[in-house]
Amino acid sequence: MTQIQPQSVVVTVDLGTTSTKTMAVTREGRILASHSIEYPLHTPMPDRAEQDPDEIFRAVVAGVRAVTDKAGLRPEDVLCMSFSSAMHSLIAVSADGLRPLTPCITWADNRSAPYLPVLREKADALALYRRTGTPIHPMSPLLKLMWLTDREPELYRNTYKFLGIKEYVLAHLYGRFVIDHSLASATGMFNLEKLDWDEEALAVSGVGREKLPEPVPTTYVLEGLNPRYAAEMGLSPSTPTVVGASDGVLANLGAGAMEPGVVAVTIGTSGAVRGVVNKPLTDPEGRLFCYALAPGYWVVGGPINNGGVMFRWVRDQLATLESAEARRLGVDPYDHLTEIARSVAPGSDGLLFLPFLMGERAPYWNANARGTFFGLTLAHEKKHMIRAVLEGVMYRIQSIVAPLEQLSGPTREVRASGGFARSTFWRQMLSDVLGTSVTVPDAIESSGLGAAQLALLAMGQTKNFDGVHEWVKAGSRHEPDSAAHARYKQLTAIYMNVYHQLKDSFDAIAAYQNNTQFGNVTKG
Repeated sequence: MTQIQPQSVVVTVDLGTTSTKTMAVTREGRILASHSIEYPLHTPMPDRAEQDPDEIFRAVVAGVRAVTDKAGLRPEDVLCMSFSSAMHSLIAVSADGLRPLTPCITWADNRSAPYLPVLREKADALALYRRTGTPIHPMSPLLKLMWLTDREPELYRNTYKFLGIKEYVLAHLYGRFVIDHSLASATGMFNLEKLDWDEEALAVSGVGREKLPEPVPTTYVLEGLNPRYAAEMGLSPSTPTVVGASDGVLANLGAGAMEPGVVAVTIGTSGAVRGVVNKPLTDPEGRLFCYALAPGYWVVGGPINNGGVMFRWVRDQLATLESAEARRLGVDPYDHLTEIARSVAPGSDGLLFLPFLMGERAPYWNANARGTFFGLTLAHEKKHMIRAVLEGVMYRIQSIVAPLEQLSGPTREVRASGGFARSTFWRQMLSDVLGTSVTVPDAIESSGLGAAQLALLAMGQTKNFDGVHEWVKAGSRHEPDSAAHARYKQLTAIYMNVYHQLKDSFDAIAAYQNNTQFGNVTKG
């Protein structure tokens, strides 16, 4: 076994929506160990999506211990920890910052949707977006805080700080209340030019800056790890932590998508399309986000709510019998369902699926959007529906690539990462829909690798991100099939038109659903 040199390993923590992933990464980019711990997303109502912040914190501690054990690391082997995190979460905490007064309200939570018109009455929404880079949508902490300060005034008075999940974890580990520029720029309240909280956004939210964490660069280093947690994680109390950034911007870094024309597509539970520019750049129509990574690196793109979670929905709701049969045979249900989808021609014989089961973000920013099968006939079978759901997610990606190209130029290559990148079928489908080459880095968990790269810069081990390409080894490459692309191009236009035709009806059905208790049955 190769002897590990002291201070040669970065332990990364990626706080995701459905799991926390930890890795031990060497200075050369070699992954020594990885571990993943899952936890539930609670949806007690159609517009709610919450998590237990303490459950996630326990996953962090256990996950770090798992990789230090798996890699056989001594405390002195670890250079630092570095964090990646999902965006837009919000937790109200008590005076010591360690007791949550609310669940972790996630990006998928749409309870603040009624405050969109309120915001537009109080401020010029487009001007606010152009200063902060976060599209106006219930995902953002800005809207969540408007809801909370209005609906829960006593809770607001009792709140010491409003934190995201990463800030909550770091407060436990280091006793500090800091938020990196990347996650701050995803709140809807952070001025991209001043790199500070935006005064108008604070006024609109009703929250003073004293109740928010201190904004710091993504390379900011925390010292003084709580000895109790250090021991539980297999680290030294002297182990520093680089605060890190959001999972989205770090995915670009980890995938090597750092130059013009190279776009990162990540699909996990949700999904996103991102390109890198050298200064803050916002969309005149407010369709895309702009988030900070580091000086000279800004990430522009758009997220979708409904990514891999759609495949899980197919498995658990639409194809329960097929999934059960796969398990009986010892086969992964996802692999079995992929083979069923593969038996259908590209385009699903004219069946389209709008995968808006959790509302939608870019480019529509419509929390009221709802899932829809369109074009269903007696000739269609369940296999068509399964493939149509997977294609629907790819159409969502295309709907973001188009405005991104308008803003920053044509795409010559897509770097795929996230859970979907494990599937050759989905990767080829993405290439066919976009009509673009798709490459897959050897290690698809790019956010964790990005966190390691950022840590090396923060700790003075590297001078810039030029070495990122040495870490990224192309695992496979997919070229678009011209016949399939022609079909998808025609169907994409129909797909986009269906959304716009149904927009008013989405508002109506969402209002009905929000006033209905799911699961109640009235006998008559």
